[in-house]
Amino acid sequence: MQADVPPLNDAELVQLQIRVIALENLLIALLADAPQAQLDLVRSMARYISPRPGATPHRLTVHAAAEMISLVDRARQFRTAAPASLGDPGAA
Repeated sequence: MQADVPPLNDAELVQLQIRVIALENLLIALLADAPQAQLDLVRSMARYISPRPGATPHRLTVHAAAEMISLVDRARQFRTAAPASLGDPGAA
């Protein structure tokens, strides 16, 4: 039994986009301080969800795997981050 779910309106879509952006940046911050083993695990999971040879690739899964690698790569630039007070609006 499936409930009828109304489509999201424009305001709800914008809020969803904002939340996804916030979660991406939060994840990048966490990955920036993660041990190498955790970064390796993320890369392994990305390989795991990628299509196997001979399997039909699913477009969204392929993009998700690429995004996982991208998040790890983007976190790399913050691994030698400056002191936490930089960019902290309450630390002046």
